[in-house]
Amino acid sequence: MGKLEKALSEIQDMQRGGGEQSLSPLCLLLVTVVYLVAMLSVPVDSLTMLIWFAVFPIIGAGLSGLDFSGIFLKSLIALPFAALIGLFNPIFDTAPGIHAGGIEVSHGWVTFFSICLRALLSVQALLILTSSCGFIGMCRSMRRAGVPEFLTTQLQMVYRYLTVLMQESLDMRRAREARGYGKKHLSLKMWGAFVGQLFLRTLNRADNIHRAMLARGFTGQIPHYEPRRQSWRLRDTAILIISAGLFAIFRFVDLSALLGFK
Repeated sequence: MGKLEKALSEIQDMQRGGGEQSLSPLCLLLVTVVYLVAMLSVPVDSLTMLIWFAVFPIIGAGLSGLDFSGIFLKSLIALPFAALIGLFNPIFDTAPGIHAGGIEVSHGWVTFFSICLRALLSVQALLILTSSCGFIGMCRSMRRAGVPEFLTTQLQMVYRYLTVLMQESLDMRRAREARGYGKKHLSLKMWGAFVGQLFLRTLNRADNIHRAMLARGFTGQIPHYEPRRQSWRLRDTAILIISAGLFAIFRFVDLSALLGFK
C-alpha cells in the first residue's frame, strides 16, 4: 500500500472511529474542550505545570482502546510548526529560567519547550477524540453542544471533499503508472498539468455529488439522523466532573513545587 492509499484509508477510518465508545461522544468532546482550555491557559514559562497535562493523552488513549504510540507519532507532524514559532526564543531570551539537575536552563529554552509541548498535547487530544467517536460523530456532538449548524455542516463537507480530492489524485496516479512505461516520478514540466487536471476533475466530481444531494432534497443542512448515537448517562456526568476537577488542579496547583521537583 502506497502513501496515498494509506492516507485515504486513515481518513476513511477516522469517519467512523476505531476506539471503544463506552462514553457518549458529547462527553468526550466536552472533556477534550475542558482539557484544551486548561492546558493552553497555563503560563508559557510554567513548564513544570504543563508536564502534568501529558498524563491525559496516555490515559485517554488507553481507556479508548487506542495505541498511544500511534497517536504520538501522528502528533509529531505539528512539531516543526511549533518549533518555528519559538525558534528565536532561546536566542533572544537568555534570562535565567529553571534549574534542572544543577544545570541552569534559560527562560527562552523553557518557553520553547513549552510551545512544542502544547502543540503535541493539543494534537494528541484531538486525535484521541476523532479516533474514538469518528469525525462525523465529533461534528454531531458539536451540534448537540450548541455549535451553529452551518459550521458543523461545513466541517463535514470539507471532510467529504477531502476524500474526493485524494480519491481523484489516486486515480490519476494509477493511470499515470499504467501509461508511464516504468517511470515512477513526474517530470517538473508535468506537475503543472497534473495539478490543473486534478483541480478540474475534483471540481467536476464535487459538482456531481452536489447535484445528487440536491436531487435527494438537500437544503443546506445535514439531517439529524444518528444511528449510533449514545445517550448521556450518569457515567458521562461522573467522568466529566472528575476530569474537570483534575484539570483544574493541574492548572491552578503547582504539583511539581509541592513534590519538591521545581
